[in-house]
Amino acid sequence: MSDIIAAIATGKQPCAIGILRLSGDGCAGVAGKVFLPEAGKPLGELAERKLWRGKLLDAQGRLIDQAMAVFCRAPHSYTGEDTVELHCHGSPAVLSAGLEALLRFGARQAGPGEFTKRAFLNGKMDLTCAEAVVDLIDAQTADMAANAAAQVGGSLDRKLRPIYDGLTGLCSHYQAVLDYPDEDIPDFRLSEYEEVLRADAETLENLYATCERGRILKQGVRIALIGKPNAGKSSLLNALVGFDRAIVTEIPGTTRDTVEETVKFGRVLARITDTAGIHETGDRIEALGVERSKAAARQADLAIFVCDAAVGLDEEDRKAMEAARLAPKSVAVLNKTDLEQRVFRAALPFETVFAVSASRGTGLVPLCRWIEDSFASDLPCDGSILTNTRQADAVRRAAEAIRAALAAMQAGITPDAVLVELEAAMEAIGELTGRTVREDITQAIFERFCVGK
Repeated sequence: MSDIIAAIATGKQPCAIGILRLSGDGCAGVAGKVFLPEAGKPLGELAERKLWRGKLLDAQGRLIDQAMAVFCRAPHSYTGEDTVELHCHGSPAVLSAGLEALLRFGARQAGPGEFTKRAFLNGKMDLTCAEAVVDLIDAQTADMAANAAAQVGGSLDRKLRPIYDGLTGLCSHYQAVLDYPDEDIPDFRLSEYEEVLRADAETLENLYATCERGRILKQGVRIALIGKPNAGKSSLLNALVGFDRAIVTEIPGTTRDTVEETVKFGRVLARITDTAGIHETGDRIEALGVERSKAAARQADLAIFVCDAAVGLDEEDRKAMEAARLAPKSVAVLNKTDLEQRVFRAALPFETVFAVSASRGTGLVPLCRWIEDSFASDLPCDGSILTNTRQADAVRRAAEAIRAALAAMQAGITPDAVLVELEAAMEAIGELTGRTVREDITQAIFERFCVGK
């Protein structure tokens, strides 16, 4: 018998509807001490999977809200255990009073991710599904939500299970031939598995190839604004985010450190970093800011060189352009085009140049569309994109182990040595799905969750 856990599942901010959640054998009895159904029967005796209206009481038995309750019996619930949800108005005071009453009558406070952890331990989902729950909660774009929702539904497990089961069958066939030579078991020939193993390796390699797209989908495109002091980088940041995020003055060098803000360009999430102006300085603090600017360009997916079009190009502009071109992608922005221009597109060594006035907010639409078109992927967000570093590492190791096994087969190495590599591939896939994952890894994964999920 598992103990009964309870938590506020909807957070502590005021909201229209709040939910108190319980799981564990006997949770209907605990919930029944704080929820009185209008139907006149105890909650545990009412039909499950239906909402029942009633009164929510605090620990002293006082009415605190009109509420609804739903009871699901094991194993047909999210956690695989008996579960109850109490739906009331989303007042933090009401929810806290209701939770206090549940704890007083025998439940204990759930830990972070404990409901989902119980679902994993009870076989209701594998580890890829459980991790996708966090991604779904944290999703900042519709594409990320769609990919995570598909993974919650088991898309990765459906892709990986046939590979794991095939390797299990291969290894067990070999072991059976060794252990029972007198039995009528078909001969074991490694060559018969070669084609399947090549297909498995290719499937895993294609899956691993999505991890860079997954990073951008989950964390956003890293964009660095690069230019000399007073070129208008901070004004451009403010114009793109729609509010005054960075301080803007006529004094050069106002920005001494990097400033980051998140923006969405259509389907694309971006993290834009406004950097200190690149120039020679004897000020130690400013010099640190300049070095951080160069580092931001090197780490960016896209560097935007910002040029003051009303001032001629100088050595500081050239150094800033060199820094911007360190990024995998780079474009130029001719800023302050509302003033008399002294710099034109042809003078800049960039394939793509946009003319804008950040202070007036003009010319930004083509830049925003270009960013979206450059980073919006054609990959379907159907759960086939890896957004998790742990998962990507396990997929990589599994693919490498199968390739090593194939190489050993080609070299004529004995089957037992080949199977060592295939067992390593199974171990890696098992870590990915949770079949062989260590307890410390499991604990670390569920610590990422919020309480009540």
